[in-house]
Amino acid sequence: MSNRHYYVTGNTAEGLVNHLDTNLHNIRQIVALQHSSAKLKTSVLKKLAKHYQNNNLEILESALGSDYLDGIIIRDQSLAYIDEKITTTQTDTINLAASFSPPKHDLSEVNGLIQKAYDSFAEGLKIHDDLEDIYIKQMDFKHADAFTEQFIHDLLKNIPARDRIPHTYTRLFGTNTADGVVNVVPHLIKDITNVYYVKGRAGTGKSVFMKKIAAACEDHGFDVELYYCSFDPNSIDMVLVRGLDFCIFDSTDPHEFFPEKEKDVIIDLYGELVAPGTDEKFATEINDVHTRYKACMKKGVRYLKEAGEMRQQLEDDYMRNIASHDINTCFQSILR
Repeated sequence: MSNRHYYVTGNTAEGLVNHLDTNLHNIRQIVALQHSSAKLKTSVLKKLAKHYQNNNLEILESALGSDYLDGIIIRDQSLAYIDEKITTTQTDTINLAASFSPPKHDLSEVNGLIQKAYDSFAEGLKIHDDLEDIYIKQMDFKHADAFTEQFIHDLLKNIPARDRIPHTYTRLFGTNTADGVVNVVPHLIKDITNVYYVKGRAGTGKSVFMKKIAAACEDHGFDVELYYCSFDPNSIDMVLVRGLDFCIFDSTDPHEFFPEKEKDVIIDLYGELVAPGTDEKFATEINDVHTRYKACMKKGVRYLKEAGEMRQQLEDDYMRNIASHDINTCFQSILR
């Protein structure tokens, strides 16, 4: 079976974002796992994932890092198991504390470091806005509109509109974590035939371009996977439409990729829409702003790394007292 991996939570310039709700569309049973140990909940989720391995699973990666999970969705059974800390809807709650005494974790220092990371990202976003301003003033917006309209026309021509109400799943394809800046882009695009790699600069319309494409696909009756930016949570980084076997994504740093398949296409919005020579004309200003922005991002990721190391030590200390057969007994009771 083929599993899909993505994020519904992310550490951004506006703090922790949560896109879980749109991904529980048509899921009748939502089971929330309640406990103060994220590592314990992840251990149970991994056992559940193994139990349902003959199904197509959606694995919700965690913004805490690669050692954790936010949940799993078994869509063909209309069932989801989710970390209670990210649930916002009516759920069936299983309190794991009935089987495992909660750890006496003091996460105040961990949370303080995470807040420092958010503050650093917010500072970086303000600086990034200055970078966008340089390129926005050099943009040909009339051509941008025409270019977008032509792209949408070419994408949807000869494809009948579907007479149905579409659904949009909002997600992230990566985020800033204790492990650094991570993403699952190669996993998401590997089986998609028509993949477009958008190149450009800050402020060259990548997000607006993709928002318009997503809206057009929705209007045509197609379900859309809309992946938001893990830095600026109001910006779009990817549109994936499985009904069209189509994906378009922001393929610039820190998630820069290049075509590997014959049908892959690069779209260079800088070359298409920005006055020639802009990079050279404003090189000094661009380099200065970019250096300051990158410094903020690196500082934020360092805070997340410190927080992650501290959390890991607390979690490892707790899990040393948990026997694997106890986790298995708990897992079996959840299935009953």
